[in-house]
Amino acid sequence: MKTARRSPEPKISGSYTDALTVATEGNNPSSFVTYAVEVLNADGRGAGLSNQVRVSLARTLPPPRDLNARLTAQGVVLDWTSDPPPASPPAVRFVYRVYRRQAGDQQKVLVNELQAGGERRPSVADASIEWQKTYEYHTEAVTLVAQEGKPEVQVEGDDSPEVKVFADDVFPPTVPSGLQAVFPGPGQQPFIDLVWAPDTDADLDGYNVYRHEEGTLPIKLNTELVRTPACRDGSVVAGKHYLYSVSAVDVRGNESERSEEAGETVP
Repeated sequence: MKTARRSPEPKISGSYTDALTVATEGNNPSSFVTYAVEVLNADGRGAGLSNQVRVSLARTLPPPRDLNARLTAQGVVLDWTSDPPPASPPAVRFVYRVYRRQAGDQQKVLVNELQAGGERRPSVADASIEWQKTYEYHTEAVTLVAQEGKPEVQVEGDDSPEVKVFADDVFPPTVPSGLQAVFPGPGQQPFIDLVWAPDTDADLDGYNVYRHEEGTLPIKLNTELVRTPACRDGSVVAGKHYLYSVSAVDVRGNESERSEEAGETVP
């Protein structure tokens, strides 16, 4: 005969907020309070205290205000309004921490840590983003309390509201530089060789090459992107002077401005 299994007792959770008095709070590194929980039955009897937790009484700064995020070619730049930290003993310092998480992901990543008390509107840059993804940022004030011979105590304050940024790459690559146009000398078929400094953008896809004569508009010579910082123009005619420029194109089709021109004459 089988005995019916009893359903496990539901777990009970709860929370309690201890509203400390102003006299209790402070920035004394040695000030701590200890908390424990005891469960009592209907007769007021308990099985003893839970594990104890020790909490520093060091104050935290208010959460940063007016958090703003703007997208640049170098990444996301964040700035906010901060409050000056209160006078504190040397063992206590205040920092701001900026966190990022990708939309739909609960894991947050520390972007940067900044000492509080500098600029009224501090800013940090996040250059580690991936393009075409959505990120959510928030900042928090953290109080750090040094203890002799022990790890530093970290007291986290409230988070700022989150700001959302879609990292849409609409920024063109760097304009190519160092363009040179060289006619190598007489041959069966005249041509002009072009070389320029390589573009170092990580998302570079290739180059466009433009040519024109004095008084005419530049036209693009290539039908497909030029993959190396060099090409040869074999469609030149003797007795003409040509002006060349090149642009850089990234993997999303953003095209830079054209480089400074380089000229060469075909004898």
